[in-house]
Amino acid sequence: MTTLLAEEEKSNFLIPNGTFFVELIIFLVVLGVIAVFVVPPIRDVLQARADRIAKTADDQHKAARAFNEAEAKYKAEIRAARSDAAKIRDEARAEGQKILDDMRSRARAEADAISRKAAEQLQAQADAAAAQVRSQINPLADQLTGRVLGMPVASQSGRS
Repeated sequence: MTTLLAEEEKSNFLIPNGTFFVELIIFLVVLGVIAVFVVPPIRDVLQARADRIAKTADDQHKAARAFNEAEAKYKAEIRAARSDAAKIRDEARAEGQKILDDMRSRARAEADAISRKAAEQLQAQADAAAAQVRSQINPLADQLTGRVLGMPVASQSGRS
């Protein structure tokens, strides 16, 4: 032990000895092996992963663009369809109103014709009833007048 202590006292710890250089060489060899055999496959895997991520991001941007375009087209088609539906609805309402007006005017004309015909028939029946009543009332009126006056009265209908 004394020799070991004597050697340690003689050596300066600031000056590297042979062990340091051997360890340095082994470290550099291990570092070189890692740099040659381990790092390139890891680098390749990381690069492939970065490429897939970039491709996925690009695909997402393309899909988002396509979706936005499709949505805009869909909304435009919906607006056009609603506009067409509104036009068709307005045309149908106008056509329906025209048909209603035509039917009303026909019904009014038919009602007027029926009313006119009924009025004519009623007037003819009234005239016939009046003539019949006159023909029945005149002899009765003459008879009543004769009873009131106490003498027979000649009928004027017979003189005419």
